[in-house]
Amino acid sequence: MTDIIAYGPKNVPLDEYLAPGHRACQGCAEVLALRLALKALGPDTVVTNATGCMEIVSSPLPTTSWVVPYIHVAFENAAAVCSGTEAGLKALMRKGRLARKQIHCVAVAGDGGTADIGLQALSGALERGHDMVYICLDNEAYMNTGIQRSSSTPFGAMTTTSPPGRLSSGQATWKKNMPEIAAAHDIPYVATACPSYPWDLLRKVQKAALVEGPAYVHILSVCPTGWRSQPEESIELGKLAVQTRIFPLYEVERGRYRLVPKPPKQKPVAEYLKRQGRFRHLNDETIAEIQRRIDDDFRRLEAKVRLTQETAPEEAGKEGADAE
Repeated sequence: MTDIIAYGPKNVPLDEYLAPGHRACQGCAEVLALRLALKALGPDTVVTNATGCMEIVSSPLPTTSWVVPYIHVAFENAAAVCSGTEAGLKALMRKGRLARKQIHCVAVAGDGGTADIGLQALSGALERGHDMVYICLDNEAYMNTGIQRSSSTPFGAMTTTSPPGRLSSGQATWKKNMPEIAAAHDIPYVATACPSYPWDLLRKVQKAALVEGPAYVHILSVCPTGWRSQPEESIELGKLAVQTRIFPLYEVERGRYRLVPKPPKQKPVAEYLKRQGRFRHLNDETIAEIQRRIDDDFRRLEAKVRLTQETAPEEAGKEGADAE
């Protein structure tokens, strides 16, 4: 594998592959995540994008914000089209009709197009072993079509299809663990990321692109519209999601789990929940239940790190600067 660049404030790629002028909402962390991911991928990239927020804001006819080759596909088949693109490019190179070089084939979809509608196509692509990157931009609901719940919506969240009431606390199920589902396919690389930690996101997307075989990157993307939060708080909310461990940052490289960057000191989950209108109906008892679930899940993640022989402390410390 090519050496991984240690990104930081002084060496962020200046080229933009998602041009300004798109129609994303103020404070949209999803479009920021996509912009950063494309900087890590570079110009030799073909993007397959499922219907969703990023497709709507970036490609209204007759304009486009995409600087790299771009294919808009249906909600359910981003992974299938991306895998077909990868196979087609390989065939053209093999036949001498295209110069041999590394071209990153990348599928981009939201949580609805990943955890729900597109799960079958994603599973098939990972099983077949295509050399591709799948990026899930997770804003935790179907935001583009009216803020309906998805299987990635967290427990207790209010959406238009999981409204709270006398007999309901909002979303009744716990968030589907898509990174673990991807890791269960025994693929070379799986990672979680958040644009609130940009250097970590850049490094993980770059690593996913350079690994041989399928890679999956799950990016938490704060949505002020659906989360009922202030646009200027999106970066802080992303940090709180990591600091409360409701969204831990880690990677799974050929079966080995690593907490990267080093986890920051834990904060109570109430600090995260009470900053968002979608959780304003929760009582102290429900918040305590969420806290217990988060703590249990993080202990299980730590156990997987130990079980798979986590890397040396000096490596984790070196990559932990982003968490400070």
